[in-house]
Formats: sequence, C-alpha cells, structure tokens
Amino acid sequence: MKDQAQNISQVSDSKDRWNLHVQNIVASTQLSDGFDLNKIMEGLNDSKYDPHTFPGLVYRVKEPKTSVLLFRSGKAVFTGSTDLKMLEASVKKVLSDLKAIGQDVYDNPKTEIQNMVSSADLKAEVNLNTTAITLGLEKVEYEPEQFPGLVYRINDPKVVILLFGSGKIVIAGAKQLAEAERAVDNLADELRSAGLLP
Repeated sequence: MKDQAQNISQVSDSKDRWNLHVQNIVASTQLSDGFDLNKIMEGLNDSKYDPHTFPGLVYRVKEPKTSVLLFRSGKAVFTGSTDLKMLEASVKKVLSDLKAIGQDVYDNPKTEIQNMVSSADLKAEVNLNTTAITLGLEKVEYEPEQFPGLVYRINDPKVVILLFGSGKIVIAGAKQLAEAERAVDNLADELRSAGLLP
C-alpha cells in the first residue's frame, strides 16, 4: 500500500487543472484463513448476513465511513474509501473489531486496489456527437436517448471514461490515481487536437 500511496502523492499539477478527485476505492485483501460468518454477524453491530441472497457478510464501518464484504474464505472487499489513509484506517478498524469478537486474523494483510473511481472536469462544454465520431465509434458508446453521457473505453491506461456535455468526467477502472490523471490528460489532448476543447 505504501507504493500506491507514493504514486498518489506524485500526481502532477494536472490533478488540480482537471479538479481530479477520488470518489471511491474498491480494494481486496485476505484477512484470515477463514471466517464463521454467522458468528461474526452475532458479534458485530451494523453487519448483515443472509447466505440465501448473498454469500458474503456486509459490515458497515461507521468511522471511517466505509463498507466491507467478508467471505467464508477469509477474503474481504473494502469499498467507500476516498484515499489510501482512509482505506488503511478501515482495514485496521475491521481487523480490530474482528479480533475483539475472537476471530483469528492476519496482522498485516496486503491490500490490493481493484478499482478506483474518480471524477474530473474539463472546464468546458463538449459536443458529444462530434466527440463520439472523433474518438472512434469502435471505442465509444453514445446513445443520448438511453444515457446522457458518452462512454469511452481506452486501453492505455485500461479505464472507462464517462464524458458529459458539461465537460464533467467519471473515470472507472484505474488502480492508481496516476492512471486516472493520464486518461484525462490523453482525452483532453485528443479533444484539443480535434478543435473540440479550448
């Protein structure tokens, strides 16, 4: 997680230029060799477990405000963090809570980011019809009757960008903030070179 923290702190001034912000981090880790989810549900307030509808236990952490899915295998999926410090605090809180109810957990589990959802702003309106043609119809989905944004799938970095006529953007699929930043920079460069962005 320290490498990821360093990567996030090294994001250049384009983060400020595009008003780039992380909205949600989804991360996974192995907290234990295995869990008794019924026992955890009995011991933790704010937890819900119904194996008939979903195989994992949902635990809502109040501080920091995040959620975690716990599975019998000992695997956990954390969601709701907006930065790595918050994610780290959430993992520590869950480990502490599980230890307090007698669950065996690992001391320093390795946490891996699976998806980082960020928002940004090109700070200019964009003609989505022209943009769809410019970016290439094979990489773009744009059906304004169904959804007001343009869906742009790129391979380097491998992310999906939702672009709205207002210039607002949602970036999904990044594993590091630097990837989201690079995706916005690349999109802005493409739009600028086509005369679609000042």
